[in-house]
Amino acid sequence: MRVSTNDRVIDIAIQVFIAIVLALCLIPFLHIASISLSSNRAIMSGDVTIFPIEISLEAYRKVLGDISMLKSMGYTITLTAIFTLACMLMTMMAAYPLTKSYLKGKKFFMVLIVITMFFSGGIIPEYILMKELNLLNSMWALILPLLISPFNLIILINFFQSIPASLHESAEMDGASHVRVLTQIVIPLSMPVIATLSLFYAVNRWNGFMDSLFYISNPKMYPLQLKLYQLIMNNTINDLMQLEGTQVVQFLPESLKAASVMFATVPILLIYPWLQRYFVSGIMLGAVKG
Repeated sequence: MRVSTNDRVIDIAIQVFIAIVLALCLIPFLHIASISLSSNRAIMSGDVTIFPIEISLEAYRKVLGDISMLKSMGYTITLTAIFTLACMLMTMMAAYPLTKSYLKGKKFFMVLIVITMFFSGGIIPEYILMKELNLLNSMWALILPLLISPFNLIILINFFQSIPASLHESAEMDGASHVRVLTQIVIPLSMPVIATLSLFYAVNRWNGFMDSLFYISNPKMYPLQLKLYQLIMNNTINDLMQLEGTQVVQFLPESLKAASVMFATVPILLIYPWLQRYFVSGIMLGAVKG
């Protein structure tokens, strides 16, 4: 089958556009990576672009040698794992009954779910609630308020509804309970969308920052993103003190800040290749009721 000239031009245009978008996504990442691997002289002189100058691993040695940073990394990994498991469990338990046409009040519940996508109680009421529940400075303050994402729930509901009803009916005729149908039929058939939503939940928690800033004041319980924020903010304050005061204050090298950013970014990036084959199929199947 011959391809027309117009089709070739369109294909080339699409490829060029994708290459440009890819470059726009990669260049900032490569720039930060290059800064983390370059010497302070090259950084301060502005010579570093997307390639490291005067390669040095000193910044990574300092980051990996910081016990508090390593503890924050371990805590964040634990927090993300617990958060993802809890969110997927609650999302599946909420999505399954909402697929049943005979559920009384189904439309009412769906309306309530959709409303939460546009309106919330606000930051101050949420903080007061966390305080009254004695959840401040605890892991659960970062887990319980975000247990179910309405967007993820709707995707999972649509996917569950795409599973043939005959499978449910045959299992129920054989005496299977709803719990057994969910665990032995629905979940095994829904692994693509479950893997995709798990990735959404994990990335959301790993990159979460604002809630930990509000609810966590104990430095021993800082997630990695909050630890990184404190690191950069302290450096900014020191820079201002150095400019305004007469006494010289030691400030954090740019390479060390960049190495800290890479330290917080790379682990979550490593998850994508493992779930890539589920990603597209999970989104497409969960977004369209079929």
